Amino acid sequence: MSLLCGAAIEDRKVHIVYMGSLPEGEYSPLSHHLSILQEVVEGSSVENSFIRSYKRSFNGFAAKLTDYEKQKLAKLSNFTQLRSWDFMGVNEMIKRNPTVESDVIIGVIDSGIWPESKSFEDEGFGPAPKKWKGTCRGGKNFTCNNKIIGARYYSTMFGAQSARDDVGHGSHTASIAAGNKVKDASFYGLARGTARGGVPSARIAAYKVCHPAGCGAADVLAAFDDAIADGVDILSVSVGFGGPSDSSENPMAITPDAFTEDPITIGTFHAMQKGILTSHSAGNNGPMYRTLSNIAPWELTVAASTTDRRIIDKVVLGNGKILTGNSVNSFSLNGTKLPLIYGKDVSSNCSEFDAGLCREGCLDTNLVKGKIVLCNQSMAGVVAYTAGAAGAILLNEPTQDYSSIVPLPELLLNFFDHATVMSYMLSNKNPQASILKSETIKDNDAPTVASFSSRGPNSIALDIMKPDVTAPGVEILAASTHDRSLNYNILSGTSMACPHATASAVYVKTFHPDWSPSSIKSALMTTAWPMNDTKSPDNEFAYGSGHIDPIKAVNPGLVYEALTGDYIKMLCGIGVDPKKLKLISGDNSTCPKKSDNVSPKNLNYPSMAAVVSPMKPFTISFHRTVKNVGFAKSTYKAKIFPNSKLIIKVVPEVLSFESLNEKKSFVVSVTGRGLPAMSIESASLVWSDGTHSVRSPIIVHNITNA
Repeated sequence: MSLLCGAAIEDRKVHIVYMGSLPEGEYSPLSHHLSILQEVVEGSSVENSFIRSYKRSFNGFAAKLTDYEKQKLAKLSNFTQLRSWDFMGVNEMIKRNPTVESDVIIGVIDSGIWPESKSFEDEGFGPAPKKWKGTCRGGKNFTCNNKIIGARYYSTMFGAQSARDDVGHGSHTASIAAGNKVKDASFYGLARGTARGGVPSARIAAYKVCHPAGCGAADVLAAFDDAIADGVDILSVSVGFGGPSDSSENPMAITPDAFTEDPITIGTFHAMQKGILTSHSAGNNGPMYRTLSNIAPWELTVAASTTDRRIIDKVVLGNGKILTGNSVNSFSLNGTKLPLIYGKDVSSNCSEFDAGLCREGCLDTNLVKGKIVLCNQSMAGVVAYTAGAAGAILLNEPTQDYSSIVPLPELLLNFFDHATVMSYMLSNKNPQASILKSETIKDNDAPTVASFSSRGPNSIALDIMKPDVTAPGVEILAASTHDRSLNYNILSGTSMACPHATASAVYVKTFHPDWSPSSIKSALMTTAWPMNDTKSPDNEFAYGSGHIDPIKAVNPGLVYEALTGDYIKMLCGIGVDPKKLKLISGDNSTCPKKSDNVSPKNLNYPSMAAVVSPMKPFTISFHRTVKNVGFAKSTYKAKIFPNSKLIIKVVPEVLSFESLNEKKSFVVSVTGRGLPAMSIESASLVWSDGTHSVRSPIIVHNITNA
């Protein structure tokens, strides 16, 4: 929605409300617009406020509103609650192939699924696609349908008895990718609007490998084995080494042979061999370098970024000052101001330091009951809740730039605002405060990469840029489990970004069912939105090729394709033990006798990266081949978006194609005088024929594992 203010008319101003394209089918714009105004206009008739409807080429209206009425209008779900898919351009009016989409099967390897969720109802769905070879082994109290066509659970480590989702994680990710359109979804009234997956007509096969206690490596590999044999078209894996990406997993061991030892890496390799792309979460160990969990080049590794809708909360101090912080707080104190106390003043058995932090066991229940407690750390909400406090004000960590669900009226303030609260308390004999219910605001800086999103470089193959792309992963509303007394939940993590990329890949596949996994991945990478370095530090090691754009990815013009043999050469090039190759390839693959072009720099990847020694001159060459998937007869010219510290040449500078699927090769050379230690320099190559822009980042760095 866009709100533009015109001339003032008394205390009212003219506001133009843009509502997008006109819906298909029977729809009365005028009636809809008037019904909206009836909800916001006060003290005047709707007819006096209404100016006109826009209803021929687009949907919208103009009306005279007070500032208060404008605020009420902005809170209506019709406008402000744009979902992550809308932010990405995947609205309900885009071109789709619904019949093809309904034949696509997404395999979700996660914590199971909640089959009764509205997001997974099968009304309007026909039988499972004929290619489906799987089964519904959902276990106790579990029934599949024509939406959830398959389910399996694995109990090697944790004794599962059902594919039913115990924690809500798997239901959340599955509904982001392929959930049905569900109106009036919210988290206890917050972020209210229509929830839907990126490809709502697609089918889901759920593979439960994760439980409240963790995920079993053997179970993960078994799930890959089953999913590939069952006939899934794409795999969505929001799971890292040792657990879901929303838990704290350890980065993969930094040795080349780790590619042959990690069960997910092995599983995704076999999937790639069978033509199945795996979309994989990057991990939540950021913002430090070399924290990526999932780095195999045959996977699509997805970082997490923001959308233009953020959730914030406010506290009102007794002196009227209002401070804004982070939390998904569904509770309301109805404006009631409560006594405000400091953690160290309500503890009888802890040191002042520990009590100030509100550490577990420090808060005296008799002293905090019915009061709001101020704590010097961000993780004290549960302690305050357990002790019986009526609310909590916590000190936010410098890097936490997102809001999480809280168990009581609670918010996290930055250092300066937290200090403001402390100063107010010290200067008043009877300090009071009220914590408001959370609200949504527009974030004009979006998309930016979340602080928790794991960063590159690739810890094993330093010359393969990771992550590949970024997608929405902050404060995402999606399906949950019903036994938590809510149907929809708000979560943040690269786990949420992953299914956005999964659905984007499915969307591309519905237009190009014969494309290889690497071609789909290339299309998503080379058409991604370039990100702003000043808003997302760490450059491409934070966001890869950029923010995913599924609409553009359908028509990329050129693709970089890599097949099994190319990945085998790359593994040889980084020093994987030839005897261990068969552990990942599943066959008798051997390394080339000569080392020509087996360097990972020469893997036919859509991005280009190389590690160099600090302060030493360098010249690097990247060998690449592109396949024409745009116009049969076309000519592409190379354009370099330069970096003053790098000299970049492309040979040849022009690629002329005479037919579809024709391939052309080129070489990119990069020369520099030397880079300071622990630094990154980036540029980009764009091939353009006047219609398509095929963009590849070029990264030179010396951020090593040493």
